[in-house]
Amino acid sequence: MDHEKVNILLVDDQPAKLLAYEVILKELGENLVVASSGREALEVLLKNEIAVILVDVCMPELDGFELAAMIREHPRFQKTAMIFISAIQVSDIDRLRGYEMGAVDYVPVPVVPEVLRAKIKVFAELYRKTRELERLNQELEDRVRARTAELENSTAKLRESEQRRSMAIAAGKMGSWDWDWISGDWMWDEGQYRIFGVGPESFEVNPANVQALLHPDDVDQLRKAIAEFNKGTRAYETEFRIVRPDSEVRWCVGTAAATVDDSGRVVRVSGVTVDITERKRAEERQNLLAREVDHRAKNALALAQSIVRLTRADEVKAYVSAVEGRINALARVHTILSLSSWQGAELSRLIDEELAPYSLGGQIVLAGPKVQLLPATAQTLALALHELFTNSAKYGALSTRSGRLTIGWQVEDQLLTLSWEESGGPLVMTPKSRGFGTRSLLASVESQLGGQAQFDWRAEGLLCRLEVPLTRKTATTTPGKFDAPGSAELQRASG
Repeated sequence: MDHEKVNILLVDDQPAKLLAYEVILKELGENLVVASSGREALEVLLKNEIAVILVDVCMPELDGFELAAMIREHPRFQKTAMIFISAIQVSDIDRLRGYEMGAVDYVPVPVVPEVLRAKIKVFAELYRKTRELERLNQELEDRVRARTAELENSTAKLRESEQRRSMAIAAGKMGSWDWDWISGDWMWDEGQYRIFGVGPESFEVNPANVQALLHPDDVDQLRKAIAEFNKGTRAYETEFRIVRPDSEVRWCVGTAAATVDDSGRVVRVSGVTVDITERKRAEERQNLLAREVDHRAKNALALAQSIVRLTRADEVKAYVSAVEGRINALARVHTILSLSSWQGAELSRLIDEELAPYSLGGQIVLAGPKVQLLPATAQTLALALHELFTNSAKYGALSTRSGRLTIGWQVEDQLLTLSWEESGGPLVMTPKSRGFGTRSLLASVESQLGGQAQFDWRAEGLLCRLEVPLTRKTATTTPGKFDAPGSAELQRASG
């Protein structure tokens, strides 16, 4: 009987033995594949489907036991039959080790051709039968799938309609009901019970109980609907609220249609209820967001207006540069706050953004713990840091390669203390009058944040100390509710 040939892998490091195995097994009529080492055998396995592996136990580099262990680790070959050939006396321990590695049998040397052929034939036939069963099973599954597809196609419309209804009910967003206008009997489906937050085992559907679940301000909607149907209206739709037994308020939209008899009298009203609470909440969030965006835009414009109005310079170019620098500082902190959904900004991130334009490797040292600043505090402190960096780049430590700047900060009892220490720059002299940068820094930190700013104009470099409370009322205002810092205060400081 013709049958599909299977691959038999022969593994031995001695060519003479491989040739002998080929001669012995040639009568089986299968495909014989040879490998002279364990590594070569692994390459053959990865490229071919192998039914049986005949492997010598004693081989250099990779012996039969090691090869078997590697073969069994691969998902494709966990059930591949392996027969060990051993030219030495095999102990029970060696046999046990071989079986643990995945061997299905042992063949001693000298090999008895009839015995070897019989063993190989058994496992080759087993492999062939297994593959045949897999093919038959696949064909059966294909036929089952085809038949199932035919059945599904024949009922597609009905199933699709029921699926949509089931999904709506399962999500708790839709329910249907029926009201016998003559007898007063009600019928609710599962979705209707779920929307109202009650169960059929404990809730009796009747006008009084249904009315008790309506929001007091929306009870008139039910009375109005009944009145409309009594007047001859055939369809009615309205939005209303319900109050579940757990006190949760839900928004719903109800649509109802009347069925009349031959005389035009209403005999039945059927309807659908849809839970639209999430939509209502989304609309509220959208309205709130629009108001917050408007408020924040006004704050940003107020800050920009203050910067433009209060900046002083001897020439237009210097004026434009100063304004642009301060507005860019405001834009950078605005980006940081936006990424956090206006929940706040981390102090080190704020400092990194401000020192980014000054890529002076090794000149600036930062030291301090993680500190999360609220939006109002972050905005004001960002502008203060910008003034310090700008002044240092123009006149202080950052204006020369030999200059050094150390920024350190710590928090104790909700008080942020930040120290700014310059050294190695040009000789520093105490200014005769304070410029806009210094005045705005003092005004914003002290007036807006309720903190303190101290300047020590040492000859070797400026030493500045900022103390900012992190829990002051003005610094803990909710996002979108803080005022633009510095408008009135900066006006006073510039006077």
